[in-house]
Amino acid sequence: MIKRPSFEIAGVTVQAGTRKTVEIPISTLSDHTPVTLSAHVIHGRNDGPAFFVSAGIHGDEVIGVEIVRRLLRSKNLASMRGTLIVVPIVNTFGFLNHSRYLPDRRDLNRCFPGSPNGSLASRLAYIFLNEVVARCSLGIDLHSAAVNRMNLPQVRVSANNSKTLKLAQVFGAPVILTSALRDGSLRQEAKKIGVDVLLYEAGEGMRFDEMSVRAGVAGILRILKEIEMLPRAGIAKPKAQPLVCSDSHWLRAPTGGLLRMFKAEGDVIEPGDVVAAISDPFGEKEVEVTTRYGGIIVGRAVMPIVHEGDALFHIAAVKSSDVAESAVGDLATQLEEAPLFDEDEII
Repeated sequence: MIKRPSFEIAGVTVQAGTRKTVEIPISTLSDHTPVTLSAHVIHGRNDGPAFFVSAGIHGDEVIGVEIVRRLLRSKNLASMRGTLIVVPIVNTFGFLNHSRYLPDRRDLNRCFPGSPNGSLASRLAYIFLNEVVARCSLGIDLHSAAVNRMNLPQVRVSANNSKTLKLAQVFGAPVILTSALRDGSLRQEAKKIGVDVLLYEAGEGMRFDEMSVRAGVAGILRILKEIEMLPRAGIAKPKAQPLVCSDSHWLRAPTGGLLRMFKAEGDVIEPGDVVAAISDPFGEKEVEVTTRYGGIIVGRAVMPIVHEGDALFHIAAVKSSDVAESAVGDLATQLEEAPLFDEDEII
């Protein structure tokens, strides 16, 4: 039997049938502390695709880091075919500072493809794209809403990519949003070099949300099974088909004041529903917030203090309210009842 060749990354060799954490040099801090991009490589004994999972492109989006931690503890990975590269924290600088951005205030997800001679953000984007993403044929990038916002678990894909749309359905998050590629984003630049990337959005910045974490781990394992990197046994299919939404809008505050919400992420609403109320601090004036369009709430603000024009609810259009409610309910119940793939603790 011919042994599978080893995997080389950043000058480090990972033998077939082994796993190793590789430190890819990034830069040096002003106090001479080295900064690296830590990538955990699982190189299976048998041939298969190369797949990456990344989190922490925005340093305050910590929920992806917890998803990665649980994923790497999964016993399913012992049967891995192909090669899995997992990067739990891409933006180390932002992660340490509890910030979305890098020290130069740049958004890393607008700096791809980057340059080896550019800004700090540009150099980090270049290294991650070329050392990790370009080595793979497919990947998933984990995100959350920003600080003081909450997202319903959802996968975002390009409208004209049937491959990623199918994988998003396999993932099994309640909602699939089709969204255009943005200039400078990882998804856009990866597509240019032939790598399809799914984007998972769930939870809130600087917070863990148990259901969002469970949905993320379960979805990644389902995709690894679908592309035959993992055996089919032991990984459950989603109980319902996710809702595919091609249109969404933000409902904004008609005035400033103290916000009381009557609806949350995952709720299905109808035109004319009262979803919130905004009052002045004296309780003398109150304005109801009503919807012009129906749909499912896929994101919302969590800060109870708002200014006029602030985004309150992110609402995605659905074809049928009854179908939407049923799908979200079935998928939520599955996450609550099913064991988390041998994960018996919550940290």
